[in-house]
Amino acid sequence: MAPAADRQGYWGHTTSTLDWCEENYAVTWYMAEFWNTVSNLIMIIPPIFGAIQSVRDGLEKRYIAAYLALTVVGMGSWCFHMTLKYEMQLLDELPMIYSSCIFVYCMFECFKTKNSVNYHLLFTLVLFSLIVTTIYLQVKEPVFHQVMYGMLVFTLVLRSIYIVTWVYPWLRGLGYTSLGIFLLGFLLWNVDNIFCNSLRNFRKKVPPVVGVTTQFHAWWHILTGLGSYLHILFSIYTRTLYLRYRPKVKFLFGIWPVILFEPLRKH
Repeated sequence: MAPAADRQGYWGHTTSTLDWCEENYAVTWYMAEFWNTVSNLIMIIPPIFGAIQSVRDGLEKRYIAAYLALTVVGMGSWCFHMTLKYEMQLLDELPMIYSSCIFVYCMFECFKTKNSVNYHLLFTLVLFSLIVTTIYLQVKEPVFHQVMYGMLVFTLVLRSIYIVTWVYPWLRGLGYTSLGIFLLGFLLWNVDNIFCNSLRNFRKKVPPVVGVTTQFHAWWHILTGLGSYLHILFSIYTRTLYLRYRPKVKFLFGIWPVILFEPLRKH
């Protein structure tokens, strides 16, 4: 976390329970943590296009919700890091729980009939979200949120490993790439927290263009944003395979992965 001494800016005194390692208002008067803010674009823009494509392809609404939930997380995180206000922190952290619950629902409903609804699982996940929200608003302890979020991510990891081990082994590349990128982001998140003083001292001694590469919380956004996006692709790929579609991962402009598919032709 950041040391106590940081400059003030447009949004005034910090009220959030967390203040990350990036130097506050170092780049612009209008953003408390510039790099931690703009790095959220990867969680905002691509999922919007993913949701639009899902509508065009006639995918089930839960996948549209998954894309849009990731966008909401990115927008909430943008507001949080831009202002370092407690209310904006909640707009970042609580949607992380809600979006992960949507991801869990998608992963556990991959092998059901089309447009089916699992009301028991839906009720369980909604109840879990409400309980976490209520407790977190009372205790205001970031570690509680992090543990609850970690439980959901761990559930997704176990489900993904099951699918690529026992159901569709040829999806290991996509599944493990998503997981590996996410875990790399988690590693850098911890480095940013544990070695904050050393990172800040290093940035004082090097040119800004070098120092920005050590903004590891921004890298956490980029890597977990990409990892989450790939996870949605993995979930859609699994689902459309089960529904006897022919999904394919293509790369827009040779770099950005998207999923395209067509129904199996009837003879």
